[in-house]
Amino acid sequence: MKEFRNEPVLDFADLGNIRKQRAAIDAVRKKFNKEYPNIIGGKKVYSEEKTISRNPARPNEVVGIFQKSGTEHAERAIAAALKAFETWKLVPAKQRAQYLFKAAREIRRRRFEINAWMISEVGKNYAEADADTCEAIDFLEFYGREMLRYAEQQPVTPVPGEANELFYIPLGVGVILPPWNFPFAILVGMTSAAIVTGNTVVLKPSSDSPMMGWLFADIMRSVGLPSGVLNFLVASGAETGDYLVAHPKTRFIAFTGSMEVGLHINELAAKPQPGQIWIKRVIAEMGGKDAIIVDSEADLDEAVKGVVVSAFGFQGQKCSACSRAIVDRAVYKEFVAKLREAVAALRVGPPEDNFPVGPVVSQRQMNTVLRYIEIGKSEGKLLTGGNAIADDSGGYYIEPTVFVDVKPNARIAQEEIFGPVLSVIKARDFDDALRIANGTIYGLTGSVYSRNRKKLDRARIEFHVGNLYFNRKCTGALVGGHPFGGFNMSGTDSKAGGRDYLLLFLQAKSVSRKL
Repeated sequence: MKEFRNEPVLDFADLGNIRKQRAAIDAVRKKFNKEYPNIIGGKKVYSEEKTISRNPARPNEVVGIFQKSGTEHAERAIAAALKAFETWKLVPAKQRAQYLFKAAREIRRRRFEINAWMISEVGKNYAEADADTCEAIDFLEFYGREMLRYAEQQPVTPVPGEANELFYIPLGVGVILPPWNFPFAILVGMTSAAIVTGNTVVLKPSSDSPMMGWLFADIMRSVGLPSGVLNFLVASGAETGDYLVAHPKTRFIAFTGSMEVGLHINELAAKPQPGQIWIKRVIAEMGGKDAIIVDSEADLDEAVKGVVVSAFGFQGQKCSACSRAIVDRAVYKEFVAKLREAVAALRVGPPEDNFPVGPVVSQRQMNTVLRYIEIGKSEGKLLTGGNAIADDSGGYYIEPTVFVDVKPNARIAQEEIFGPVLSVIKARDFDDALRIANGTIYGLTGSVYSRNRKKLDRARIEFHVGNLYFNRKCTGALVGGHPFGGFNMSGTDSKAGGRDYLLLFLQAKSVSRKL
């Protein structure tokens, strides 16, 4: 088997790729407004209530109609997963890995189509969507190889008179709760990790991006994954999600989303239910309030580029997005001037036309971001942006917004906004910048721009985040190269896309035989 390599992203400066992507968008738009069932135990299942997936750039357009399941459907999905687990756990690791490799090939074949659905359902531009699809391929290829590694003979210390071994076995039935912001990559990553390790799952996608979950479930069906191993269930989180988390037959929960929901899941999972015979495992990736430090010895042009792409890529709707720029006072004025110019140059418009900045994902998200912008007007000086953008299509557009002279303890500098809003904070010196950067409840990503190696060495130790970058943006972690996960209230530091990740879905068994 070839050594793992990240899937190359497409170059959308190439007019040929632009034409192919636009053709794929036109093709999927012809499929709008169709209904898609849940898949439970390999069977199509419908519910009375429906979940409507809308195009955030044109909210009147229905991308797809999905189910809105109740607890009775959740119970059926758990039962189907439990039944399938009895045989799936015995399937050799090499065979399980092959399903992932086949799925990766199918995603490559359908790449432009998958991108097109993502562009339509969550409002990513071409490059952001393609990077998401590439990451999904990477997860499949990487985790398939990792399972082969974990299936090898594990080293143990010899004991005289005994034959000893240690090997890994799956946990059981898991609930997969992915987010809408990386609606394909993270969904594929969490689900494939659970499946390749021998578990069976109930996949409940976000109600803002159910199409992406349907696509993956359909792909896994097309490559022959046995029925019941992956059960696709669109449902509300408040009722059905809680039911799945609390269910006594649920062995683990893999979640990516907000801190508030993650803490609720952790609390609910920690309480044993009647008939439960294990401590549930929770793998949680939660929020961030990520900072880029711009040192007095930084290349300011490069720092501005890194801050802008980190803050406003996919409209700031990333847990890794830069929402705080912490700038040394010696270069603060110059940095702010350059930043204003760079942000003002960003073009906002329909993702189907590949504008750099598109809509936020929903009316609910738009309301949240606008509320924080109003708070920001009393906590800092508005440098640029600050408004919703009126649009004939009714799209959820917000101007890229920057507040300067923000105090480190301001709400907009402490609370996760998840939108195109950046706070710029002045630091006295590098010591002060590190203190400010660490002064939140989160610890996900961070970056430092400086030409001073000693300062970077200090940050390497003192900047308390799970993913730290030097002289580059704080977004864009690559599978294998940047195992991803954060500290503190950013989650359980699961390091997705790293060599430790599959251990979270496995348990080790030691067997000794007297000679």
